[in-house]
Amino acid sequence: MSEQRPTLAVIAAAAGVSQATVSKVINGRSDVAPSTRERIEGLLHTHNYLPPGRQGRARRSGLVDLIIGGLDSAWAVEILRGVEAECAHRTVGTVVSLVPPGEATPSSWTALPALHRSDGVILVTASVTQAQRAQVERAGAALVVIDPIDMPGNDVPSVGATNWAGGLAATEHLLELGHRRIATIGGRREMLCSQARIDGYRAALERAGIEVDRDLIRFGDFQHEGGFRCAQELLALPEPPTAVFAGSDQQAMGVYEAARQAGLSIPRDLSVVGFDDLPMCDWLSPPLTTVRQPLEEMGRVAARTLFQLLDGQSLVSPRMELSTELKVRLSTAPPHP
Repeated sequence: MSEQRPTLAVIAAAAGVSQATVSKVINGRSDVAPSTRERIEGLLHTHNYLPPGRQGRARRSGLVDLIIGGLDSAWAVEILRGVEAECAHRTVGTVVSLVPPGEATPSSWTALPALHRSDGVILVTASVTQAQRAQVERAGAALVVIDPIDMPGNDVPSVGATNWAGGLAATEHLLELGHRRIATIGGRREMLCSQARIDGYRAALERAGIEVDRDLIRFGDFQHEGGFRCAQELLALPEPPTAVFAGSDQQAMGVYEAARQAGLSIPRDLSVVGFDDLPMCDWLSPPLTTVRQPLEEMGRVAARTLFQLLDGQSLVSPRMELSTELKVRLSTAPPHP
């Protein structure tokens, strides 16, 4: 092999197969023996062979790995719906793997692309180490992260929402109603999206000339239980809040229950704003005012980004943020005199 890119014929000769067989591997055809496919792919990656007209990765299985912490929430289901819809549109299968949140050992998910011979990985709400990124790369798979715990770096594309703007809009809505003692319940403290939402909350208070009270800032886990526990603590304060901005709709449901147990009426005694706009929001009593983030579209965009990488297309930016929107329903009202 010379310093120039090898031709298809050179790759075929090195692999001991015909040019037609190499072409089948490049185009993702299934009628190639696994051992032969592996040998050809190894040569393609070793010599950085990029075929004319298709400056992308060799397709192998027509599968995408979606790796997520669980499917026990509507949030996760909406993400899955978007990924699956985009993959189905391109006749690509989706393999869903559940990995416990915070699991970081290589065996947890980085071995899956090689095991499934998948073309790429969409990882949901996780952090990515350099070692994990390298292992996925060695498997010849592309990688995109949805709502990463931290900023994964410019070599790993990520998709999220305008969390800061959403936190700002939620808090400004409560301020406009006349609330001044506004609490917030974030998700896990280390999560990028949680920090951004609380930063938006802080910014809204500061712009209104209201000092941020640390006693009114709590961190949960984005689940019902965390919202319930934090709301109980807030409502037990000597001067409890008149409004709560919960960092997720599920946490807002926990706030509803804490208010019910405390004998409080929403929104008469306590206004509540959530974040996500899950389908259940219209069915809560009262219907929940919330910040909508387009979860299904986030899944679609992540899948499209993955296919762009596989096709060798340049990305406009490694970080994509979809717009949030405040949806006002009946869980917010002016504070009761």
